[in-house]
This record gives sequence, C-alpha cells and structure tokens, in this order.
Amino acid sequence: MKIVKVSGKNNKHRVLVYALSTCPWCRLTKQFLKDSEIEYEYVDVDFCVEEDMNKIRKHIFNLGGKLTYPVIIIDDKILINGFRREQIKEVLGL
Repeated sequence: MKIVKVSGKNNKHRVLVYALSTCPWCRLTKQFLKDSEIEYEYVDVDFCVEEDMNKIRKHIFNLGGKLTYPVIIIDDKILINGFRREQIKEVLGL
C-alpha cells in the first residue's frame, strides 16, 4: 500500500486520510490540511490492490466508520467521514 506523507509545521496529531484519486471532496480535504500546515499521510484507495483494500475497510469499520470518502483518522481513534471542515478544525485544535 502506498502511503504518501505530506509535511507540515503542525504535527501534534497523527492524521491519516483514506481518499479516492478522483474524489473532489478528498482533494478539498487534502488541500485544507496542507493549507492549515497539518502534517498528514494519505492513501489513494482506488490505487490499492484488493488485499490492501480489505485491510483499509477493516480499519475503517473497526473505528465505526463507513466506506464514504474521504475518511480522516486522527490519532488512530477519531474517525471523520467526509469533508467536515469544522469538525476537523475542532479535533485538530485549529
């Protein structure tokens, strides 16, 4: 699975984004995190092999999420489905 790391000045939290390469909301989420100088990692799920997709699904379901993208996971315990700017800001303390 290809995990891409995006550097940022704010690295207080571990932020992982599961995205689709063609999804406009996923692009907005990545751009918002970058503009906010949040360090994060992302995986474009549509480029993953089936085995990795199954691991991603399991990870999302174990945290109580749904398969709607983007999926933002913060500190491996808080899951946000979709681009929810205010919720992301609140959890990250922006």
